Amino acid sequence: MQVHFGLGRLRPEWTAAVTCIGTFDGFHLGHQEVVRSAVQLARSKELPVALVTFDRHPAAVLAPSKTPPPIASLEANLAVAKSLGIELALVLPFDASLSRMSADEFFEAVIVRGLNAQHLVVGHDFAFGNGREGTTQWLENRIQTTVVPPFLVDGDRVSSTVVRQLIQDGKIEPANRLLGRPFEITGFVVAGQQLGRTLGFPTVNLARSFNQVLPTDGVYAAVAETVHGEFQAALAIGLRPAVEGKSRTIEAFLMDYPGDSLYGTSVRLKLLRFIRPELNFPSFNALTDQMAQDVLNIRDLLASVKA
Repeated sequence: MQVHFGLGRLRPEWTAAVTCIGTFDGFHLGHQEVVRSAVQLARSKELPVALVTFDRHPAAVLAPSKTPPPIASLEANLAVAKSLGIELALVLPFDASLSRMSADEFFEAVIVRGLNAQHLVVGHDFAFGNGREGTTQWLENRIQTTVVPPFLVDGDRVSSTVVRQLIQDGKIEPANRLLGRPFEITGFVVAGQQLGRTLGFPTVNLARSFNQVLPTDGVYAAVAETVHGEFQAALAIGLRPAVEGKSRTIEAFLMDYPGDSLYGTSVRLKLLRFIRPELNFPSFNALTDQMAQDVLNIRDLLASVKA
């Protein structure tokens, strides 16, 4: 997939294209429906299809104190778009200058001159431009526009807000259902206190590159993708009260891992189910017993999921 960061070097030679636009935070099923509609329309018209999105949530500029933590990284969002058939993505830096652009200015600079768009596909609640004046009705008066209705699951509208809250509440299975894939946490493996080794459960400690939304503290069944392959994992998120932890950590015990060093490498965790809340323990023996039980429970769970 071709990715352009900003309009700088974008010089389309095509005379018409189908374009979909949105923030696409987390790229849930509703977002995927918008993209599928755009791809299908483009193929029926034998035209290129392009996606326009932003490098951050608009609230980061418009209302920084109210900015929601992202559900996924930009890279992860673009990977989903590519899997759905998008071959060109235009990522715009949502800065103060862009936030001040009127709907007319954005329309001319991005949609008309930037991409030579002939047809737009947007979600039902899409709006752009200073003061959100560029509504779906505004667009329909200027260009062929397909407005994709709300995507419903069990009668409820799928939204980034709903998905984010489910994740924060530790309701991983419902969140995954709305995402259409497992919620992921990616980070680099860094040195920790190495207490897991002394307890018989050596873990990888992850340091993330951005302030992604995290589930409530507890233990989760997960699958870890590493440079040495994929492994079932018991993931613990929290303050580790049993060892007097001072900061929130993300640690994963990789089952059947051969032991090669992962320090400095990237690990992607796919969360599948909440197992239990974070607990305090009266002794290391009690903690070790619980960890052993967690591993057994997760093995059984993942075996049934795979079956």
